[in-house]
Amino acid sequence: MVPPQIPLQPHPRRNSAVKSVSEDPVRGALGLKMDSISLLGSSPASTKVCFLPNGLKNGSKEGSGKPTVGIIGSGDFSKSLTLRLLRCGFHVVVGSRQPKRAAESFPHVVDVTHHEDALGKANIVFLAIRREHYSTLWDIKHLLAGKILVDVSNNRRLNQFPESNAEYLASLFPESTVVKGFNVISSWAMQSGPRDSSRQVYICSNSADARQQLIEMSRQLSFIPVDMGALSSAKDIENMPLHLFTAWKGPVLTAVALSIFFFAYSFVRDIIHPYMKTRQSFFYKIPLEIVNRTLPVVAIVLLALVYLAGQLAAAYQLMYGTKYRRFPPWLEGWLESRKQLGLLSFFFGCIHVLYSLCLPMRRSERYLMLNMAYQQVHANIENSWNEEEVWRVEMYVSFGIMALGLLSLLAVTSIPSVHDALNWREFSFIQSTLGYIALLISTFHALLFGWQRAFLEESYRFYMPPNFVLALILPVTVIIGKIVLLLPCVSRKLKRIRRGLDSHQSRTNHERPAAHVSPERVTIM
Repeated sequence: MVPPQIPLQPHPRRNSAVKSVSEDPVRGALGLKMDSISLLGSSPASTKVCFLPNGLKNGSKEGSGKPTVGIIGSGDFSKSLTLRLLRCGFHVVVGSRQPKRAAESFPHVVDVTHHEDALGKANIVFLAIRREHYSTLWDIKHLLAGKILVDVSNNRRLNQFPESNAEYLASLFPESTVVKGFNVISSWAMQSGPRDSSRQVYICSNSADARQQLIEMSRQLSFIPVDMGALSSAKDIENMPLHLFTAWKGPVLTAVALSIFFFAYSFVRDIIHPYMKTRQSFFYKIPLEIVNRTLPVVAIVLLALVYLAGQLAAAYQLMYGTKYRRFPPWLEGWLESRKQLGLLSFFFGCIHVLYSLCLPMRRSERYLMLNMAYQQVHANIENSWNEEEVWRVEMYVSFGIMALGLLSLLAVTSIPSVHDALNWREFSFIQSTLGYIALLISTFHALLFGWQRAFLEESYRFYMPPNFVLALILPVTVIIGKIVLLLPCVSRKLKRIRRGLDSHQSRTNHERPAAHVSPERVTIM
């Protein structure tokens, strides 16, 4: 059934509210704003009039072009939704099984009544109740006929029921028009406003008219509506709030796997080897030093993985000579997780800096310094200055600070508000050009740390190379790959392919369409 058209664009008139304020000198002295609303459940005796936007006074619709919105349920979400609707100029009527007790939790301008009365006053009704309570409305099924029922419910786990809550509601009340929406907005976000939370509202319904009315209403509530089409999309919308870092699963598992591998690698080289060879116990190094040797290696490898994905995508396009051939699924997932990999690299880099600052504060470090000083005095060494070592450490620390600064810039520009303030050229310059510079500086940082130790025989314990040697393999490979892609003969061909000017003529119709992920700019986003 197609619901009646309800005008949602108001033509507000504030004359009655202005007159009331001018007649009350106390309110005039307090500078009461026209769009303010009392959030108290009951008002003092001196406050008999509550002013709302669009000329609403004491809950009446005088001078308001916006419809009355009904809400079934008096829980936390119902209260927050009521406040949001009132602030945007809507008149709200709430239906509750115990209206007298529920009225204490709502502003006094809200009409809190029984379900039957609430349904008779509104054509758009929000059902702020759980799925198991839908059957309680069966006795008033005739009052729901022709109404737009907005289902805002969520389940406790993914795919809890065979059908979505909205589809189940539509099967119970076939004479009503069911719309799924506002379930991804929390009570806090609804009450505090979209400035402090996500603004997207996903809406779906089998009725295009009802869907359009809810889209217009969400815009008036300062949210961004997303039309998801028919009611069959309701299950996907209901699963959205239940997902737990789905985009982070692969990157986090990668970071954890790398951390475990390099930690075990350092443990064998720096703890097990000296204990087996000379019976020296260095197990005290595990909490700080071994962890700190793991963190920078994982950070630089993750940063290299960010840009390696784009280079593999470019090689794939060069190999097939077209941009219309879809990437393999594993490469698509890799390209889509570059932002998460970059942020994890920044996280490991920051933790590495904190650990490094704490190393001189260890008690073991003090004992080692005292022992070294005693040995120098005993050997009658007056000056232990090493010019080469001084320059190495100075440059090593300097490159590390510059790398962390660039990683901080990359992380900040991945914030949506900062990203939206940049145009595409600015964003790609920061994420691509400065990103490669950050990787290059990080590589120099690791090279200066290792210096000549990569060529010393005693550095290869159990024939295992030092950590920094393993850490440099992937970054150096990525840097060499970037140099190859910058060669004129390669870059010109790649640009032609990405512009669609050069492709295989033997492309068949059974090939899948091109992927939505573009490797033209290898960014953290």
